[in-house]
Amino acid sequence: MTIKAYGAHAGTLPLEPMDITRRAPGAHDVQIDIAYCGVCHSDIHQVRAEWAGTLYPCVPGHEIVGRVVAVGDHVSGFRAGDLVGVGCIVDSCRHCGDCDDGLENYCDHMTGTYNFPTPDAPGHTLGGYSQQIVVHERYVLRVTHPEAQLAAVAPLLCAGITTYSPLRHWQAGPGKKVGVVGIGGLGHMGIKLAHAMGAHVVAFTTSESKRDAARALGADEVVVSRHADEMDAHAKSFDFILNTVAAPHNLDVFTALLKRDGTMTLVGAPATPHDSPEVFSLIMKRRSIAGSMIGGIPETQEMLDFCAEHGIVADIELIRADQINDAYERMLRGDVHYRFVIDNATLTS
Repeated sequence: MTIKAYGAHAGTLPLEPMDITRRAPGAHDVQIDIAYCGVCHSDIHQVRAEWAGTLYPCVPGHEIVGRVVAVGDHVSGFRAGDLVGVGCIVDSCRHCGDCDDGLENYCDHMTGTYNFPTPDAPGHTLGGYSQQIVVHERYVLRVTHPEAQLAAVAPLLCAGITTYSPLRHWQAGPGKKVGVVGIGGLGHMGIKLAHAMGAHVVAFTTSESKRDAARALGADEVVVSRHADEMDAHAKSFDFILNTVAAPHNLDVFTALLKRDGTMTLVGAPATPHDSPEVFSLIMKRRSIAGSMIGGIPETQEMLDFCAEHGIVADIELIRADQINDAYERMLRGDVHYRFVIDNATLTS
């Protein structure tokens, strides 16, 4: 079937309306009318070929929420009318150790929601800046938030799970001091989630103007990282730091804040590498720098359920589809609080 979408034909061209083709639902497929799609910073990197391997036409979008309109004959977990989500994964090998552990995000043959090879036309996956999507039932998530919050749920499918997974893995919770570096699309979710988990949350920002905003999100303390005295006051005190900044920066100033055996996990994906860390700062306190990428399907469902239970959604600005190019430029200027979400009903207007 042919549907409306927004995408780009080259990295140097703006996104524009286009028609794309979706497959008919197979026996295990779920067909979804997309209501809203969040706009992730990785969409910009991919659509503008700042990351290698972009396939065109590129239709971005992996923070998808909507309503089921049809299911395949063998689908038992979903039915027409259900509110659902689709995140960054639409397939994997389904039989490796990672898939068996519910960590499809680390499968060597994971298929991303856009820009990954697929038998479907045009030969690679096309994402959520579109009217509909057809996904195998294994990779569809159930949404239990009130329908009125649906647009603000969309960013949970990437920003939410990207921050939830490392917080859970490194056991953020009561009695733990957790830092969140950066107060943007990822960082604002990290603050909300760490607070809901019961950790003592310290937000780090380069901007004096974000102090009140960080506290409103749930931070117990806010540190302006440009102020050496504020940083020094937290030396060797953190159990865990979640670093969400998607630009190269000095990692050493944050590793120095970790306790012995503390970990800083990087979830921001810069276009160019960070400088190498100071090895002795790691060695002398058995500190670690780690990485984390989204989460598997079971953990993503756990995150959605946790957020519904705690009333957590993203702070968003809803935009029309024809505002996407302006939204990209605003994201690059840091002019969004904290996530753009496309109203997919505007794809036809």
